[in-house]
Amino acid sequence: MGATVESTPQASQLDMGWGQESKGPGAQTKVLLFFGRMELSPDLISACLALEKYLGNPNALTERELKVAYTTVLQEWLRLACRSDAHPELVRRHLVTFRAMSARLLDYVVNIADSNGNTALHYSVSHANFPVVRQLLDSGVCQVDKQNRAGYSPIMLTALATLKTQDDIETIIQLFRLGDVNAKASQAGQTALMLAVSHGRVDVVKALLTCEADVNVQDDDGSTALMCACEHGHKEIAGLLLAVPSCDISLADRDGSTALMVALDAGQSEIASMLYSRMNIKCSFAPMSDDESLASSSAEE
Repeated sequence: MGATVESTPQASQLDMGWGQESKGPGAQTKVLLFFGRMELSPDLISACLALEKYLGNPNALTERELKVAYTTVLQEWLRLACRSDAHPELVRRHLVTFRAMSARLLDYVVNIADSNGNTALHYSVSHANFPVVRQLLDSGVCQVDKQNRAGYSPIMLTALATLKTQDDIETIIQLFRLGDVNAKASQAGQTALMLAVSHGRVDVVKALLTCEADVNVQDDDGSTALMCACEHGHKEIAGLLLAVPSCDISLADRDGSTALMVALDAGQSEIASMLYSRMNIKCSFAPMSDDESLASSSAEE
């Protein structure tokens, strides 16, 4: 059975913090004491110790012993950290304990994935449990760009999560800055920005742009984030993308369609007008050719 947050007096006294790893002859005894007072199951204690031994020496366990230890840790960790109601303080204390055993065990457990390739970070982002997301990120070992079997990283999954507070927004910005916001999903090649645009997530789009997401990246079909906004009729998001100086509205997809053509085909007249305005502004600042300059001079005379 997992630890209970209420059992804080003893646990808080043994809280070693993120930067400290227990070493020396008495290290294992201290870790066992910490585990015991956290009320973790004997099976989890045994499995963690076995995995730590394996990480130090791959030949230390038999295949069966390794399978038992791995399965136990995976099930216990996912049950603790991957539920929608996972408690951030409980997660933090477990992370502290794993680090107390060794940094390599912490790294292993935090990034352990289920049969679908989902880690605790994938789940906590999907559940919009951002207090837990922050605890995982603060561990310093999260593989934030790790893609699941469907081809999506935790960063990409923010497009589906609901942000309720300013703390939530700050947490996803922390996530974005730790990873590659321009990475493409293995299926269709969409970026986090494209996914956020497609789902109409203004808040996530703003956060991604704050973290310098590239608005001109094209997916496997040649579509850009702007084209996605045009297709789905997300006027506010289109405005945000057009406000980025580097936004290239002349890019075309594999069918030869530009953002303007996509907007017109989708009947998005307001967005089309925004694109026309952007084109006219760019034209007004474009340098004149020699012939245009000569014609202008002749007209003035």
